Order: sequence, then C-alpha cells, then structure tokens
Amino acid sequence: MDKLIWGFRALCYTPFFGKFGLPSYLGKPIFLKGIRYVFIGKKVRIFPHLRMETLAGGSIHINDDVVISQNVHITSAGTLEIGKSSLILANVFITNIDHDYTEIGAHVVKQKILVKETKIGDNCFIGMGAAIMAGTILGKQCIVGANSVVRGVFPDYCVIVGSPAKIVKKYNPQTKVWEKTGE
Repeated sequence: MDKLIWGFRALCYTPFFGKFGLPSYLGKPIFLKGIRYVFIGKKVRIFPHLRMETLAGGSIHINDDVVISQNVHITSAGTLEIGKSSLILANVFITNIDHDYTEIGAHVVKQKILVKETKIGDNCFIGMGAAIMAGTILGKQCIVGANSVVRGVFPDYCVIVGSPAKIVKKYNPQTKVWEKTGE
C-alpha cells in the first residue's frame, strides 16, 4: 500500500522536478529545495525522509533504476550525478559542496562555497552511513563500506572503506575474482 501512495505522490510532484521518469516513487520527503533542477530517471525508488537540495544553479541527475533508502541527504551547487542501477543505503550524505573556512572570524556559512565535481558511477553500492564528499568520482560498480568518508577519484570495480576511505579490493577481469589490494 505504501508504494502505491508513494507512486501517487511522485505523480503529484512530477511537474515541479526538471524531470521525473515514471514509474518511479517518492516516499514522504522532509525537505526538497530547487527540485526544478533535479532530473530523475525511470524506476527510481526513493524511500521516506529524503533531503535533496540544489543551490546556486546546481543540478542533481539520478539515472534509471536507482534505489535511495531512508534519511539520505543529497546537496548540489554544481552537477551531481548518480549512475543507473545504483543502491544508496540509509543515512548517506552526498555532496559536491565544500564550505571555505579560511576567513578568520567569519562564520563558515557566510564564506564562499567551493564546488567540486561529484559523480557516482553505474551499479554502485553505497553502504549505510557513508559520506560521499565533494570531488568524489566513483567508477562503475564500486562498493563503499558503511560509515566510510569518501573523497577522491576511484576506478571501476573496487571496494572502498574507511575514514578516510581507501581501496581495499579490486575486481580482476582476468581471474574474475575480487582481490585484496594490500594497501
């Protein structure tokens, strides 16, 4: 029954998004801002308590068949993309924004924002509680461990864990095995 209600809610919200592909559904959000610049593909499942916002001309592109679990916060002041068939578990934060802090005596929120490209590749798995920070580029089918803090560029087919996150496994196409990196 919930998914039927969420589907109806998505239909009602559709005109306010830049694009909202159907059939997708939207759990009851807590906060949406600037959704005219949010582009959602087909068969996207968004669970309750999403906070999604665009600022300063930013945009968010969520490709087809993405699942976004509850209590996720996504914010963008540039272009932020989530690749198709990705799974984002609960309590995840994804951004392409850093706040400058270099002006002594000035409140951080009153200093300029710094925008760095952030992109999640196709078929990625983002573990519960992870933070995908500004400037992160994840290749295809990356796995991010729970509670990891991720910043940087990561190749296709790797497992990334920790704070700060690092690669601990890569998929070897010759042996068809996920191998430890020894880092």
